[in-house]
Amino acid sequence: MLTKKDLEHLAVLARIELKGGEEEKLQKDLGSILDHFKELEAIDTSKVIPMTGGTFLKNALREDFVNENFMGKGPDAFPDQKDGYLKVPPVF
Repeated sequence: MLTKKDLEHLAVLARIELKGGEEEKLQKDLGSILDHFKELEAIDTSKVIPMTGGTFLKNALREDFVNENFMGKGPDAFPDQKDGYLKVPPVF
């Protein structure tokens, strides 16, 4: 159960000012959220393979290539070039 002292500590950490009626409502809401996590902790996940990011691939890279058919022109689409770099018009 979330105590009033815990709620005041969380409010200080979150840098929020709680008014009189807000304290009780927030205490009730946070308590129900924490109760939900207690339910989730009860689920057996021992046979679930942990994932970080949705894939098991590591350093999945592709080779770079120049596509001469890109927009029909490739680097020639840039009229200005200097020292091997493509010059573009300023944005700002």
